[in-house]
Amino acid sequence: MERISYTFDLMRSSWEVLKAEKSLVLFPLISFLCCLIVLLSFALPLWASGFPSARQFHGSPLLYYGLLFLFYYVNYFIVIFFNSAVIACAVLRMRGSQPTLRTGFNAAMARLPQIVAWALVAATVGLILRGLENLARKRGNIIGQIVASLIGMAWSVATFLVVPILVVERKGPFEALRESLSLLRKTWGEQLVGNFGFGLIFFLLGVGGIIALLLAGLLTHCAEPLWGLLCAIAAIYLIGLAAVHSALQGIFQAALYLYARESRAPHGFDESQLSSAMSRSEPPSE
Repeated sequence: MERISYTFDLMRSSWEVLKAEKSLVLFPLISFLCCLIVLLSFALPLWASGFPSARQFHGSPLLYYGLLFLFYYVNYFIVIFFNSAVIACAVLRMRGSQPTLRTGFNAAMARLPQIVAWALVAATVGLILRGLENLARKRGNIIGQIVASLIGMAWSVATFLVVPILVVERKGPFEALRESLSLLRKTWGEQLVGNFGFGLIFFLLGVGGIIALLLAGLLTHCAEPLWGLLCAIAAIYLIGLAAVHSALQGIFQAALYLYARESRAPHGFDESQLSSAMSRSEPPSE
């Protein structure tokens, strides 16, 4: 229970950092727009060329997986690039500086080789996991699907601190992965509880917001144009919620990395909570 308590304290502190540096939420919004453009740039040509579904690629598996890998890679690159910008600004903010949007973009551009390399690794692993899930699904192997999902979860936990390491220490992808794994024994509890807490809270906020809009429409007997307006409000609400979630997640990653690496609380976070977390995560002395 104590671990859950101080992890939620970390989340509240992350929110305070975001309130102090509201521009951080713009990075996830730009990332979303870029990913949407990428999706359209892949989907529209495929649809126009007469390949509206993946089933029609069965005769050309190399083409299918080649396009899928390219799609994965571009999206991973975009997400990692803008997440790097969030983390760079969050680290500077927690160290007492006043970062700007330009600071974040410059920091991400300065780590471009590392981001390119890590996106390649992440896309490769993502494609392999997707292939394993598809194979298990085709064979009706529920256990195989569960195993593939568990491997994906383990990969997410093991790589949680890779991007902060890339940003702060400018290490290559495999060295950053090794460092992330070495810090895992200190941070795995906070990672799991923090990710679950963020995900659950924002899921409930999303579902609650949509239900409220639907009830508003039903109770007021909205005409068709008003339903369109409610749908637009719902879309904006969900996009904004996702952007805040992503920004808070980046701040949380940055804070977790700083206290795991430096054994002291970054600016804006509670020293006693973090020092308690560190001491309880360390193995007992001989």
